[in-house]
Amino acid sequence: MCLLGTGGTLPLPDRSLSSLYVRVNGRAMLVDCGEGTQVGIRRLGWGFRCLEGLVLTHFHGDHCTGLPGLLLSLEKAGKDEPFDIYGPAGLKRVVEGLCVIVPKLSYAVRLHEYPPEGREFEMIGLQIRAFPVNHGIPCYGYRMELPRKGAFDPERAAAMKVPMEDWKKLQAGECVRVGLRKIHPEDVLGPERKGISFAFSTDTRPCETLRKYTAGADLAILEGMYAEEEKAPLALKNHHMMFREAAGIAKEAGVEHLILTHFSTSMEDPATEIGCAREIFERTEAGQDGTVIRLNYPRDREPARMTIGRKEGWYTPAERPIADG
Repeated sequence: MCLLGTGGTLPLPDRSLSSLYVRVNGRAMLVDCGEGTQVGIRRLGWGFRCLEGLVLTHFHGDHCTGLPGLLLSLEKAGKDEPFDIYGPAGLKRVVEGLCVIVPKLSYAVRLHEYPPEGREFEMIGLQIRAFPVNHGIPCYGYRMELPRKGAFDPERAAAMKVPMEDWKKLQAGECVRVGLRKIHPEDVLGPERKGISFAFSTDTRPCETLRKYTAGADLAILEGMYAEEEKAPLALKNHHMMFREAAGIAKEAGVEHLILTHFSTSMEDPATEIGCAREIFERTEAGQDGTVIRLNYPRDREPARMTIGRKEGWYTPAERPIADG
């Protein structure tokens, strides 16, 4: 995953608006598409053509105004496969309004609106659950699961006289024939193993659905709009979360790692404010534009293995350009 934008409300020179790029074995999708998303994708270098869809949390401008530019960039990349967009009720009206300036595209855009309770669906091999959160308007968080098949048992395959050249097909979930017998993947695979899970949610107050769908996740990426305690009334009024509240959710939900995002423009360097969150949940990081997170399948009964770094090509707050005048 890469955080393309970690800002809330308005963009800054080193902080674009909300967007997360998610890639699984070469297939990719986006969560949110704030202003600056297509610029972030170009800096990242993971490509446009492989993007299969977008899920939106809600329809405030800092989460969706990058959509027209994204669709045009997909066109220029030569995309001809359908592009799926999921979001709250009203999605069709919002997308049509934003895309008045977009000419006819070379590919189909398919729109999927959620009922109030959200829905389950699949994209790029991920099992996704959209769940409602508390932001004053319809807004959804996401729980994403990457399942993992059972381990291949070569002894069972050999005992069933399956040729070695067919082993890969069985591992990939295909059936093969050995003489008159049809061999199914489950015939040579062990029980399903623990996969990878992560949750993404911005623009919400702490709520029960957020606790429920982040429970036990390997990673939670949650908003931390404000860190300073004097901003708590603003967080309450505008339905946002404080650093300490996001950390509290992570602790209660038993997640392995927490990364904060969606920062107020009043916060110059979120990393310097991280202490108040770590007092509650130690394994907390402040995201930056360009933060790259890699989750690998766990070994045995352990949680997924996570590495975190930063892609070159993004400003840090210390490198922020000073405007003339």
